[in-house]
Amino acid sequence: MRDMIGRNRRPSLEQQIFMSIETRQSWSIAIIALSLLFLSYGSIYISVVALTEMAREFDNKRAIPALAYSLAWFGGAVGGLAMGPLAERIGIKWTVSFGATMAASGLALSSQGAVWQLYLGHGLLIGALGNAGINAPLLIYATRWFDKNRGVALALVSSGQYLGGAVWPLVFERVIPEIGWRQTMLYYGVFEVALIIPLALIFLRNKVPENSSGSNVGAAPHKSPTVHLGLKPNSLFALLAMANFLCCVPMAMPTAHLIAYCGDVGLSSQTGALMLSVLLGCAIVSRQFWGWLADRTGSLITLLICSLGQAVAIAAFSITQDEAGLYFVAAAFGLGFSGLIPTYIFAIREFFPSGEASWRVPVQLLLGGMGMAFGGWFAGYLFDQFAFYAMAFSSGLAFNVLNSAILIFLVFRQARRGARNEVEAEKAFA
Repeated sequence: MRDMIGRNRRPSLEQQIFMSIETRQSWSIAIIALSLLFLSYGSIYISVVALTEMAREFDNKRAIPALAYSLAWFGGAVGGLAMGPLAERIGIKWTVSFGATMAASGLALSSQGAVWQLYLGHGLLIGALGNAGINAPLLIYATRWFDKNRGVALALVSSGQYLGGAVWPLVFERVIPEIGWRQTMLYYGVFEVALIIPLALIFLRNKVPENSSGSNVGAAPHKSPTVHLGLKPNSLFALLAMANFLCCVPMAMPTAHLIAYCGDVGLSSQTGALMLSVLLGCAIVSRQFWGWLADRTGSLITLLICSLGQAVAIAAFSITQDEAGLYFVAAAFGLGFSGLIPTYIFAIREFFPSGEASWRVPVQLLLGGMGMAFGGWFAGYLFDQFAFYAMAFSSGLAFNVLNSAILIFLVFRQARRGARNEVEAEKAFA
């Protein structure tokens, strides 16, 4: 009789609070989100692969196509501030469909060839109205389907960007010499719309399993969103945002300029495209490890390890010119930097309430996008001034050191506060 009562008894309040929201559908949503990001991020890599060809049409100024790439990142980050909340109001499938349409329109405008068309097409249409409607909304949406494995899920979904970076440069490197970068933009725009819109309309759901109150019900019991390391919530948020910007400046330099750099040291564009794919392929694989680590150690330790790894790799880029060495450094860079962006998002979900994710996550993506935009453009500007990339990579290292300093401060503050809490707990039970 007692066993029957035990079996029929409702879960305790603690069990209900920490009951997982994850299901098979959660992982299906993650795979769809990854696929959509993979398809959408091909649009910004055309200017990366065609950087030297495009520069020849603009008085050999690499800063022009580099700035177009940067504007796409910056526009996507700025637009995400509006698209994140908008997706929660009108539904994720509609912002994703709108984003794909705008990105295709941006590619069509950019293909016309004038500098202003290139900048407007990339900054406004591909960035602020295009990828912004896809990237930030999908990352916010995906986090609401997970609690115990949120870090792994974020790593998986955000790998769509790097999967695009690993695959599309190899495709564009073969297509652009045949039909030119303008036609490549036009054809890819049609391809993007034809695939993304049906996938979004069919598979994305406006309802999510997380409770509507915006609290962290379902979060793992060791996670406490109200602890801000003894700082004011917005002070912690500002430090994370600043660190995000500083880490993304050096992150953008090899990803935007590796193919051009290979050409400068006597390697073919095919080798450069393959090297970029190796870099981003390593990022895809290692990102799953960083997500696993973040689920177990927290966001700050993971961010610091990734930051230090990126610093070592960006320093190695500045002194490496042979093919074998560059392949090794590219792989190391991919292994190091890959955990940074999703772990900043994980940190927002770790330290702040779920109801604030719709604006805090886009702001973090904004600072990251600003860093990517500045880093991609700044490397091109420094090349135009000095005619080699060592100065750009050295400046990237300086930004990385500042990023690591902020993370070291936060990690030590977290450790000190944790030790203090343990002492207080021992006194309470004494």
